[in-house]
Amino acid sequence: MSDDALVVRKVESKADMEAFLRFPWTCYEGHPYWVPPLFSEHKAYFDREKNPELHHIDIDYFVARRGETVVGIIAAFVNHAYNKFHGENLGWFGAFEVLDDREAGHALLSAAEAWCREQGVDAVRGPATFSTNSEIGLLVEGFEYSPMILTTYAHPYYQDFVESAGFEKEMDLWAYRMSGRPLGGRKADKLPEKLVRVMGKLRKRYNFTIRKINLRDFDNELRKLKKVYNDAWEQNWAFVPLSDAEIDKLAHDLKQFVDVDISFFVEVDGEPIAFSVPLPNIYEPLRLAYPRPDEPEIFALLRLLWHWKVRRRLSGVRVFAMGVVKEYRGMGLDGFMILEMLKNGLPKGYLENEMSWLLETNQMVVRSASLAGGEHYKTYRVYQKPL
Repeated sequence: MSDDALVVRKVESKADMEAFLRFPWTCYEGHPYWVPPLFSEHKAYFDREKNPELHHIDIDYFVARRGETVVGIIAAFVNHAYNKFHGENLGWFGAFEVLDDREAGHALLSAAEAWCREQGVDAVRGPATFSTNSEIGLLVEGFEYSPMILTTYAHPYYQDFVESAGFEKEMDLWAYRMSGRPLGGRKADKLPEKLVRVMGKLRKRYNFTIRKINLRDFDNELRKLKKVYNDAWEQNWAFVPLSDAEIDKLAHDLKQFVDVDISFFVEVDGEPIAFSVPLPNIYEPLRLAYPRPDEPEIFALLRLLWHWKVRRRLSGVRVFAMGVVKEYRGMGLDGFMILEMLKNGLPKGYLENEMSWLLETNQMVVRSASLAGGEHYKTYRVYQKPL
């Protein structure tokens, strides 16, 4: 590290914000697993006018420098929708990226703590950018794998920086991998026999029907999905209900990636009681396209299309959203939906399937993932520190 004195300052100018936005490319330069976002989308994510999640968040950003060199960044915020829904008084930190500079890591976390203390909150939790509906958790296990769509990556030393700054584990979020490649003696494309047998009995016992999501009637489908989602997740740890603007934005951004062959509702008498929306892992071709802030984005988009549509460099799926309404929990519907995804997805070449994230305390879903032949291969940790 440079001998220059370390200075952490709040972002107050367009130049400061540009430095904040560009830093991840410096932090992960040459890294084999990090996936860079399209810079326009990355920029919009932190723009209050373009990201409706920020409408109920008070936030400031900080940049750490040694001389003229940026060595780290962090965001500090209060999510008022979270505090209102849970009756808590928390602040958060997120967008935490830093070079292998322990002093800088501690200084950034201290800046976030000080900002949160000024807001009068009781504790700081994180990392999250900005909630369980977007990006959350610090990767502490599974560094040898690239992130799946809408999940994060981190340098291994971040864990030491956060824990040595006095933050303690609040919750672990798990990712389970279900591979269609030869695994444990099982041939590729062959479904787990135990899962098939158990789910066959389940289907005979209950009057469930599977219906693929209809993209031609997208607005109505979205309305049904939101109703099931908020009912299914409302008692989950750290859940924040999606506003209409948030779900509309999320749906608009992700609609192009939805594969109707693996996305569906489970219905009883025509009424949705569960849903699953696995997303093809666009991060695979995106990592190969490697967008950069300094180049015209059209070049990155052309490379992305080349790797995605021409070379077909996409073999993974992340079960991004899945939910079962309260009345039908405990009946094995999680496993039912996993089987349906594998049955339809494996023949299409989706050989690397990830369920994430799963609360470490949600043993019912964890059992379903294990029954499907899944292995726990990544852990994301959320920390908390009292003020």
